[in-house]
Amino acid sequence: MRILLVEDSKRLQTYIARGLRRQGFAVDQALDGEEGLYLAESGDYDVIVLDLMLPGLDGLTLLQRLREAEVQTHVLILTARDAVEDRVKGFDLGADDYLIKPFAFEELVARIQALLRRRYGVKSPRLFFGDLEINMLRREVLKGGEPLPLRPREYALLELLALRQGEVVSRMEIERQIYDDRANPMSNVVDSAVCTLRKLIDTPGKDSWIETRRGQGYLFGEPTP
Repeated sequence: MRILLVEDSKRLQTYIARGLRRQGFAVDQALDGEEGLYLAESGDYDVIVLDLMLPGLDGLTLLQRLREAEVQTHVLILTARDAVEDRVKGFDLGADDYLIKPFAFEELVARIQALLRRRYGVKSPRLFFGDLEINMLRREVLKGGEPLPLRPREYALLELLALRQGEVVSRMEIERQIYDDRANPMSNVVDSAVCTLRKLIDTPGKDSWIETRRGQGYLFGEPTP
């Protein structure tokens, strides 16, 4: 899943971005409001993590402009401003959640996950497909009750396909949502990742959970014997 992080502290931005990438998120970064607004309006993000005290264009004005432009991306405000009136104003302008600095990184990830579930209309953090269980809180996958050794990118790919079960997800969408740097159009990075994932989640004697639609992308669904 792709996150836009708008934070003017280079140290904090690096800390958050590094941690999110280790969790399997793709992260774009902006150090000021103008750059953040440009990226938010021109990109397709699952969640925007937004500081309020930004140079050039403050966070609340950025948020207001996004909503006026009908950008519906979920916004998590991350700020040291903890006054009730600040939080109320943020929500009034269209924020979806609010986290006060200093914060626990685990809480930040949990709040991002909650916004992701809201985007895809999923209430429970645990998704069940046959003998597969995807735990979005612990970011792990169980098969027949046993944990699978998925790397962060493999987990992120499975989560994306599972949240969009029944939809064809193109290679370009996968590249945009999973990888920080756009994969070379001639590379097979997505195909290789899908192949590895199939070996981990599929059951011998059954069709794959992931169907290839040639020229279109991939479809996640219930395999048939």
